[in-house]
Amino acid sequence: MKTLRSLDGYVTILCSATALLAVAVFRFLYKLYHVRSHMLQLKKRGLPMPPYHPLFGHLPFAYKITSKLPKDAHPNYLPDMIRRELPDLGPVYYINTWPFGPLMLVVSSPDTLHQALQERNLPKYHALRTFLLPIADGIDIVTMEGQLWKTWRGIFNPGFSPAHLLKLTPAIVEETVKFCDILKSRQDERRVIRLKDLTDFLALDVIGRVVLDIELDSQRQSNSLVDGLRNQIGWLAFGGDTNPLKALNPMRYIMRSYNSWRMNRFLSPVIDDHVSHHEDMNRTRSILDLAVSAYFTDGSGQASVSATPKGKVADPDFKLFVNAQVKQFLFSGHDTTSASICYLFYALSCHSSALKRLRAEHDEVFGPDIDQTAKLLSENPILLNKIPFTTAIIKETLRLYPSVSSVREGESGFNVTDEQGRQFPTAGCMVWGNPHTIQRDPAYWPSPDEFIPDRWLVPPGDSLHPVKGAWRAFEWGPRNCIGQELAMMEMKIILALTVRRFNIIPAYEEIDRHNQGKGVNTVLGERGYQITRSQPSGDLPCWVKSGKE
Repeated sequence: MKTLRSLDGYVTILCSATALLAVAVFRFLYKLYHVRSHMLQLKKRGLPMPPYHPLFGHLPFAYKITSKLPKDAHPNYLPDMIRRELPDLGPVYYINTWPFGPLMLVVSSPDTLHQALQERNLPKYHALRTFLLPIADGIDIVTMEGQLWKTWRGIFNPGFSPAHLLKLTPAIVEETVKFCDILKSRQDERRVIRLKDLTDFLALDVIGRVVLDIELDSQRQSNSLVDGLRNQIGWLAFGGDTNPLKALNPMRYIMRSYNSWRMNRFLSPVIDDHVSHHEDMNRTRSILDLAVSAYFTDGSGQASVSATPKGKVADPDFKLFVNAQVKQFLFSGHDTTSASICYLFYALSCHSSALKRLRAEHDEVFGPDIDQTAKLLSENPILLNKIPFTTAIIKETLRLYPSVSSVREGESGFNVTDEQGRQFPTAGCMVWGNPHTIQRDPAYWPSPDEFIPDRWLVPPGDSLHPVKGAWRAFEWGPRNCIGQELAMMEMKIILALTVRRFNIIPAYEEIDRHNQGKGVNTVLGERGYQITRSQPSGDLPCWVKSGKE
């Protein structure tokens, strides 16, 4: 009897598993039929797309393109490679790589993007919230919508205004001087360093001043906030990992919880301190101070604050909300800027004439005594507005190596129109505004793959002068990057304090000698191609030499 009962149990389990598998297979086939037939309908309407297979969709074509790229190349390269492969396709088209990606409407036209991001202001794509969930608990300003987003964007805007940021110049200079000291300590070393690690800590220290009004000092010592954040970033996923083992790794969720606990433990007393001293008018208008001020002036002008032996603490809901915003600003405010700083050094190392002109401009504006530059900038930050070639170097670098793209959720009944008057339904699509494609498109940029800082110095009407809307490093419209002024100022200060003092020399050849036979390792002939989160490949291995060499 026991044997029969055991057998019945196994049969029940097997039948249940078979039923679940059958349901999963049915759902997969139904979804496959739906997405492929939807794409075929769009194709029948004459809407542009790459060569399409009725069963496999655009997967064969996408594989053909991506097989020419390094395995770790950023997905943002895909639309630009498609443009080069199919120059007559046009700047707006569909691509379907399901089940490895969503149905996408690629938009690489400034005019058409204006419709989606400015006239309509489509909501952020839902997978972006999944991506940021481990950082900001699903309540971050990046993925907020509607009135809630408008309210908090308005609250935080003063913290990134040019007038306020000028007051923070001495603090940013101070952090950059630490960075210079570290570079100098590596100057005589014969081993290769990974520059991205150093720029990460520099950018974190800067954004810590802006967001929290404290010195994180992560360039010289560790702390639980920075360590937790950097480890958490390694576990982020946009919702479409090609490696299923990564998503199934049980340590992923354990580490996410542990990292969140570490970050929150650090931030909790900092938030309480700002709450208890919110009436202190000597505080700077940090992001945290702005949030606390809004907290106390909301509605009746009162807030829920509990008295404790240590003073006052905010209520748990507010603390959870502010925690999320602070962590989001720390992540967004350092990750993209750090990558851009690396690419500034990379671009200058490849273009000696531009580097020579940049140093000459700094000699003229700041004087030939390099040791006095930090003091000059701290005392007279308006000098940052008198270095146009430096600004041109930064903009041209961001054109060639943009840090982010815009992904929005298509809406039922909303179509975008291309230059030929064709209507593109956005429903069910991830609307992808990709700066790689626009910023290297010969339709908008003469010699688009060349590093030409003078584009940003010529007058309107010159053939080199940028087309309006074609430079999208910080995006356009109401949801453009809130921190763009900070990023530009930070990069100016870093260049002003480093380019005459150091030569940053990429060491890819040294790295490649130890990694021969690894397949394709360049994109468009460049070894420093962009990988995950638009970082330089290999975190930009380099040597640090004296600027006099």
